[in-house]
Amino acid sequence: MAEVVRIVEEEGIEYNNPIVIEGLPDVGLVGTIAASFIVEKLDYKEIGHIESDLFPPVMVIHDGKLKNPFRIYSAEDGSVVVVLSEVAVPPTAVYPITTALADWFHKIGTKQPVIPVKGLPMKNRMDIDKPEVFAVGNNEDAVAELKAKQLDLLEEGFIAGTYAMMLRECSKRQISAISLLAQCYPVYPDPGAAASAIETLKKFVTSLAIDVGELLANAEEIKLKARDLMQQTTLSASEMQKGMEQDMPIMYR
Repeated sequence: MAEVVRIVEEEGIEYNNPIVIEGLPDVGLVGTIAASFIVEKLDYKEIGHIESDLFPPVMVIHDGKLKNPFRIYSAEDGSVVVVLSEVAVPPTAVYPITTALADWFHKIGTKQPVIPVKGLPMKNRMDIDKPEVFAVGNNEDAVAELKAKQLDLLEEGFIAGTYAMMLRECSKRQISAISLLAQCYPVYPDPGAAASAIETLKKFVTSLAIDVGELLANAEEIKLKARDLMQQTTLSASEMQKGMEQDMPIMYR
């Protein structure tokens, strides 16, 4: 039986107990914007991509080159891996892709935390000058690390979609995972939230010596470029929400 999701790697890649940063399209596109900025500014090497018949039939073009929209990058020394997507993840692909990625993280020897970056929608985002970042850990070690780094824990609520399933699937494989949630606009791309997320990521990845000032300065341009992806993501989230309504914890309906 053919694999539903295929992770295609370049040959000869060596990993060094990597920390994994994951930026998939979600509310505010926080993870995608943050991951893309990190990859660009630190000149990480593209080492693979992810294929699936469940994904939209889309390719992207950057600097005249045709690329898979779901890509994997690595630092030169193999200590950091970044997974990012420029297309929304369809609801039918959530379980297969999180399972495939968690298996792959285990295969490459990830012992550092897997860190999915997502948005935390705030109706009053216009009134928030610098978005706060909250965190969720998938096991006791992860929670202890968050407390040691003096991060604010998300005490109540729930998370859904790829990020929820990634925490669960990593937990099944005894892989620590920490989701960072930055306060963001509910329906607009939010480079400011992505900047806050990157500043928090620096507590885990000391090599992220990048200035988020450029990200903030180009916020309007980024918002315009990301409009279509935000619309795709909102539609995908709406479809996912319909299927979740009966499964949602009753106190949050």
